Amino acid sequence: MPSVLVSLARSAVLAAVLAAPAAAAASSLSGAYLAGMQADFRDDYIEAADYYDRALAIDPGNVGLMTNAVVARVAMGDVTTARTIADRLEAADAGNQIATLVRLADTLADGDFAAAILGAAGEEAVNPLLGGLLAGWIEVGREDFPAASARFDAMTGNEALAAYGQYHKALALAFAGDFVKAAEILGGGEQGPLHLNRSAIVAHAEVLAQIGREDDAVAMLDEALAGGVPDAPIIALRDRLAAGGEVPFDQITGARDGAAEAFLTLADALGGEDSQRVALIHARLAAHIRPKLAEADLLAADLLEDQQQYLLASAALSAVPADSPWYVSAQIRLADTQRAAGDPEAGIATLTALAAGNQDRIEVDSALGDALRMAERFPEAAAAYGEAIAKIDEPRQAHWVLYYTRGIANERAGDWRAAEADFRKALELQPGQPLVLNYLGYSMVEKREKLDEALGMIEQAVRDQPDDGYITDSLGWVLYRLGRYQDAVPPMLRAVELTPDDPVINDHLGDVLWMVGRRREAEFQWRRALSFGPSDDLDMDRIRRKLETGLDQVLAAERAGQDG
Repeated sequence: MPSVLVSLARSAVLAAVLAAPAAAAASSLSGAYLAGMQADFRDDYIEAADYYDRALAIDPGNVGLMTNAVVARVAMGDVTTARTIADRLEAADAGNQIATLVRLADTLADGDFAAAILGAAGEEAVNPLLGGLLAGWIEVGREDFPAASARFDAMTGNEALAAYGQYHKALALAFAGDFVKAAEILGGGEQGPLHLNRSAIVAHAEVLAQIGREDDAVAMLDEALAGGVPDAPIIALRDRLAAGGEVPFDQITGARDGAAEAFLTLADALGGEDSQRVALIHARLAAHIRPKLAEADLLAADLLEDQQQYLLASAALSAVPADSPWYVSAQIRLADTQRAAGDPEAGIATLTALAAGNQDRIEVDSALGDALRMAERFPEAAAAYGEAIAKIDEPRQAHWVLYYTRGIANERAGDWRAAEADFRKALELQPGQPLVLNYLGYSMVEKREKLDEALGMIEQAVRDQPDDGYITDSLGWVLYRLGRYQDAVPPMLRAVELTPDDPVINDHLGDVLWMVGRRREAEFQWRRALSFGPSDDLDMDRIRRKLETGLDQVLAAERAGQDG
């Protein structure tokens, strides 16, 4: 990847200030620049763009500032303004990489393939993968399919380049109507299908449908779903194929779509932690070229959420149109983003509206249940999960999580009998599930019911997940409740080792240590639990009483209160 895109606005910003003329280094310029740089380091693209605009108003010819301004504008999804700045940047610094990339993408969005040839001619301007793919799609835009095939075939620098070149060649052939040849390429021969990403799976299924191989397409999608690609649009595509419904090839409807897919291909390949900003730039440019490319908006939202830019992430998710097969998934994720941004009620409102318009979608009711449960609206959460469960004709193994989460909601709402029934149903569907065993076992311990059965459940859960601090804590706590204090010490020490910052686990360890005579250590653990601050699951006043009078006195007072 070209160096300017790797650094994007991080190293270039410092160079901009160092290169600024002395006369321009006035307090207003330096102040705007430094504020922009700080926003940049926080990935706050909106604020960064604003401050870079202010700095450029004072020093309009500063190449470094223009570079950073272009990056910030593209990252926030404002490619139109970025193009204006990129034109000035190109005039000041011919061949500037980010300027070339933005100008090229905007030219492709306009469908001007003749001009795009000139933009793509600078081989150093773009990543070799992107450059090779765009060269092919530009030829498609000129309706020169032999030249396009030759461009894709020329991508032989390494195995990855060759694979992506052939994948895009298959897309171009399918767009041209040669589905047989496209299916042959996507089939991959002895090395297996050319499924480089999710889009390739969808394209392959659509291509097979065009040549009467719907059964093969269904089998392929079943295999993909079984291998961990469980998204609603693929399930819907699979069901439509199985039912004999019409499935057109619409992955690529023109050369612009292919160019957008090229940008998305690179963005998807660059999604790692060290290149998130580069991936975001390419995802934004893909969405600019093909505005209804939901996958680009979803990828941009993913990257922005990782950077805690929730406002921009919400905007990207909201850009997915209602007629897109991704709409429901995007709205569910929008609710998650709203909650992460600190507005859980907005998320609940989003899901409530979505549920009203999608009354047949189990995943919507489940997501609403999750949102209500996280907001501690437990009776409403249990009702939402109940709506999801009511839509199930015959419960299957995968539905255990619905009963488990409804069980949690019922338990927190105070309906223990309903909760226990849900947990046991979850275990019936998924025997030995550690999360269910732990929650049910721990709850029975707290209610002092069926302690021997609870112990057996938690011991099994610990065997299955020995490195889970919460499950290990449950084992120590049930042993404590059974009066087996010495036996409780090792698992409680292990629980704190695994999850050292949890106040409840530290409090539990304090109680266990007190009961085996290790009172100084117990007091230390109680103070440590208090140091983590208030917690919904922690009685801070009770811990203070234990520190003042000892656990024995606290327990005696509690027994006296119960007897009274």
